[in-house]
Amino acid sequence: MNEFDQMNSISPIPRKEIINMEYYSAPLENRRNLLRLDFNENTLGPSQKVYEAIKDIQLNEISIYPEYNILKKFLSNHYSESRQFDPEEIGLFNGADAAINAIFNSFGDRDEIFLTTNPTFGYYSPCSEIQGMRKITCAYEGENFLFPTKLFEEKIIKYNPKLIFICNPNNPTGTVLSAKQIINFANLNKKSLIVVDELYEKFYGDSLLPLIDFEKIKNIVIIQSLSKTAGLAGLRIGFAFGHKSIIQYIKKVTGPYEVNSFAVTAALAALNDKSYIDNYVSEVKKARELIEKKFESTTIRTNFSGGNYFLIWPQKNPRILTEEMRNKGILIREMKNKKDIENSIRVSIGTQDQMLLFWDTYKELDYKS
Repeated sequence: MNEFDQMNSISPIPRKEIINMEYYSAPLENRRNLLRLDFNENTLGPSQKVYEAIKDIQLNEISIYPEYNILKKFLSNHYSESRQFDPEEIGLFNGADAAINAIFNSFGDRDEIFLTTNPTFGYYSPCSEIQGMRKITCAYEGENFLFPTKLFEEKIIKYNPKLIFICNPNNPTGTVLSAKQIINFANLNKKSLIVVDELYEKFYGDSLLPLIDFEKIKNIVIIQSLSKTAGLAGLRIGFAFGHKSIIQYIKKVTGPYEVNSFAVTAALAALNDKSYIDNYVSEVKKARELIEKKFESTTIRTNFSGGNYFLIWPQKNPRILTEEMRNKGILIREMKNKKDIENSIRVSIGTQDQMLLFWDTYKELDYKS
């Protein structure tokens, strides 16, 4: 009996899209007390101001539904150093993944075209499958994984996709696409909604936020979060920026209180401690230079581009190396199901001390000069 037959014997039966979809899962358990270089998180945690703000939450802040106006006003006036936003151009979500899912729920439809690159963030695909969309992908080009600009333009013109997702910098290849080029894509077809996932933009990216006028370019949505920079991954807070009508459509498919009060308090505290975020990003960039130089002295194939991560093609089996590194207290992530990088491992970049620890352990387990 196949999976569908097994499901068919159960009542009620879910939609066929749910039965056939690829399940996106990430190993989330038993990661504490290890050096977490597997999911591109902030490896130090949030600032002390975040901790103090959460600790000072009053009982009546827990017993009533959360309020969002103070955070939205702060984001409107202070999130970007170079511009302000209309509060209606901002959506708050229970992490960036909730924003992604909400966009598919709002704009995805059966047999419509979803265009993205491959490999990229794995959560896009199941979200498109839930809606019954037809997925079309473009592979990155060459050993340095350059963005397939010409092919992407051709597919936009030929297929008229309803949704286009661009992870920029791309996870896991680190590929960076210029903000100007994304605007060019948007102008090719005004009926395609382009979603730009900018979770890693602070680590060598090119953000659209300082440039875009949502009144003139209505078919671009930008997603950011405080998981990678501010260390709030466990509290789930993400933002979507776009034309006010687009944001309003997306908000229609979300619950009224999806973001909890602790996340709101933590986000305000984190954003009011910008120096902590800036210092962490600066440290990661220094650590990146350090570990890149270490690998330059070897014959190991690597790929360093944007984002707070890089790829290595180890000498031994990636699965074995990943297990051995875990036994040494360091988590890294095998890319076994990712197109064109199946034999590689993605390593998140932490502090300089953390990357030296990674390097010493990696040399012991894999590198034979």
